[in-house]
Amino acid sequence: MKLSRRMILLGAGSLPFATASLRTAAFAQTASAAPGNEVPPVLFVHGNGDYDALWMTTLWRMESNGIARDRMMAINFTDPNARSDDKVEQANRSSTEDQRRELTAAIAELKRRTGAARVALVGSSRGGYAIRNVIKNGGAGDVSHAVLCGTPNHGVFATDDQPNNEFNGRGTFLRGLNEGESEVTPGVAFLTLRSDGMDKYAQADGRFIGKPGTPTGVTNEGPELKGATNLVLGALDHREVAFHPRAFREIYKFIAGREPARIAIVPEASIKLSGLVTGTPGGVSTNRPVAGATVDIFRVDPDTGERKDGAVYSAQTGADGRWGPAQVEPSWALEFVLTSPDAPTTHIYRSPFPRSSDVVHLRAARPLAAADKDAGAVVIMSRPRGYFGLPRDVVLFDGKEPADVKPGVPTDSAATLRLPISEVGRNIVAQFGEERIVARAWPAAENRIAIAELTY
Repeated sequence: MKLSRRMILLGAGSLPFATASLRTAAFAQTASAAPGNEVPPVLFVHGNGDYDALWMTTLWRMESNGIARDRMMAINFTDPNARSDDKVEQANRSSTEDQRRELTAAIAELKRRTGAARVALVGSSRGGYAIRNVIKNGGAGDVSHAVLCGTPNHGVFATDDQPNNEFNGRGTFLRGLNEGESEVTPGVAFLTLRSDGMDKYAQADGRFIGKPGTPTGVTNEGPELKGATNLVLGALDHREVAFHPRAFREIYKFIAGREPARIAIVPEASIKLSGLVTGTPGGVSTNRPVAGATVDIFRVDPDTGERKDGAVYSAQTGADGRWGPAQVEPSWALEFVLTSPDAPTTHIYRSPFPRSSDVVHLRAARPLAAADKDAGAVVIMSRPRGYFGLPRDVVLFDGKEPADVKPGVPTDSAATLRLPISEVGRNIVAQFGEERIVARAWPAAENRIAIAELTY
């Protein structure tokens, strides 16, 4: 593997830190006493189709190292999906200019809130495009650090067609960002984090963009930038290079100028959860609020998924789509029930929350599809902060490796189990590494879907 002069090759182990070991070690610890004002305020920027909730575990780790929550912010782009053609309006999708404008406003808000002259920006995937766009076009004076995690800086593909697709390395947008001998803006410290061959959007073959056997014109080194510090995080996947504990270490170290005091999340004694209900108008995921949705939260038995008593929280969203705060205990496994207009009733099972969060966002499951018509129950295992890598990871769904997860380069963040009517009501175990969630199979005939959503 060719290494650039400033690149550091890190270890290739990839199993995530387990929730059990995190919490067992952390209960005997206290939060770092390092003064938070030594570190610039940090603004986290999500990727294509995503939302700010993906930064939840990163925010917890930052807090566990003494960074005050009010000195951090995570943007929620209104329409997180890119247009097919950046110059042509597309319903519920955003242009590069839309994202530049929204990020500029978020930077101004974080500066206003903290009184800081400059902020640090951390972006996952497409979020790095918005960061670079802001910095290159007048925003460099507002930014101290830019950390780009898995950002396809030289494109997901680099071809002469689709010149207005922002993911085209030869297209108008990326050629503009990459022009010149240095690909970074002077005065801002740049760090890129990438995978060593396990990023599905940094592949020489086009099989992951629907063109197997066709060269993409990019390589594993596509996320690197001339003039930046470029680090390789081993066999982490496209999302893990932003959200994995090892990514956190590099993000913190680069911005703070020192090693984090701990990687483990320090639990809180009292937990408050709140978030936003969003929807998928026209089948496109957005971060637009959904009014009139009902959120019910139940404490469940971690071994069976069965509810313990009635709802510990119940409310309906208003025009802002917000729910909460809900008071829970850090030892409770939870079931969130989302009843949202024109969507299946969605039962979301989650591991215990070690700390409070205001980004516990809920989005209803997709409508039951033709493939589900004969199923008695549909259960989904979801990993928002990474993909399932086989044989890299321990991935078990109802006691077996999921058949719809492809081996090799990790490409799938969800697996689906369809059960016969005779198995409605039984428990289903979803296991990734050492995180284990037990869900219940709800009847599809009642337009219900269950999701075991992994946190780590």
